[in-house]
Amino acid sequence: MRWSAFAVLALCLALGMGGGAAQAAELPTYTLTFKAGGQFEPARLEVPAGKFKLILVNESNEPVEFESLPLRKEKVLGPGVKSFVVITVSRPGEYPFFDDFHQDTKGTLVVTGK
Repeated sequence: MRWSAFAVLALCLALGMGGGAAQAAELPTYTLTFKAGGQFEPARLEVPAGKFKLILVNESNEPVEFESLPLRKEKVLGPGVKSFVVITVSRPGEYPFFDDFHQDTKGTLVVTGK
């Protein structure tokens, strides 16, 4: 059987993408929900140091944006949209975040030791 260069490339890409998805699924996972009026649930989220997946759920009727300047992460979600970001934090501490569309509401990601 002869493999074309295209078939080999497609197979390599498929295997590479599948491995990344499996790796992301195995990460510790936490959920942050955006409520109406720019509120977060929970407003203070505690996680251990390391790499983790943060699921973002927008239950409001307007767009929201998860943004954290110290973590250098941002993600915009339309109304009713669910998405995620992968974050790696090695230093324990408190890392603020906010909804860029509702800047008066602040939240805190509290990173504890491993």
